Amino acid sequence: MSDRITVLLADDHALVRRGFRRILEDDPAIEVVGEASNGEEAIRLFGELKPRVVVMDAAMPGTGGLAATRTILSTQPDATILMLSMHSEETLVKQAMAAGARGYILKNAVDLDLAAAVKRAAAGETVLDPTVVKPAPLAGERARRLTPRETEVLQLICNGLSNREIAAHLDLSVNTVAVHRANIMNALGVHKTAELVVYALQHGLVNPL
Repeated sequence: MSDRITVLLADDHALVRRGFRRILEDDPAIEVVGEASNGEEAIRLFGELKPRVVVMDAAMPGTGGLAATRTILSTQPDATILMLSMHSEETLVKQAMAAGARGYILKNAVDLDLAAAVKRAAAGETVLDPTVVKPAPLAGERARRLTPRETEVLQLICNGLSNREIAAHLDLSVNTVAVHRANIMNALGVHKTAELVVYALQHGLVNPL
């Protein structure tokens, strides 16, 4: 069926790939078109197969999942990559999202519904495992501190635009954009762009690409 979601599996353990393939292919809306055992293979097969979604293991020998994600997105910015990991550390989640992954889910989660996660990612949603999303009761209050212009700048930051590109897009000076960026970070209590992107996506402050 031409309208099925095509998936490339990238994991260095053959048994894991086999298990995930069975899970995904039990869903008639999904077709696994290839398997990769490392990052280099994932990059090559993505170019050959053009899958809708790549299910990428974060930790593989050689070129790991993060590096492979960055390489794929550098040539195909619209690629959808769903990161799988055994680890829930906040730093790793931030690194994956900063690399451009559409989501981050735990391989060992007891309630992992991989097919549903793939469908959500293919539909453009950001998919984050509930256990790696820290509750932030002040999120709504912090968001209300942003002006409409700051919200617009935040969206463009999350879209991956630089200060210079945002300035050109909004017809502002680069210095003005830099001030907006600083004000946004102060309002939301974050200090790095990667943290800002993750925070904004987690709390629905922007529309995911």
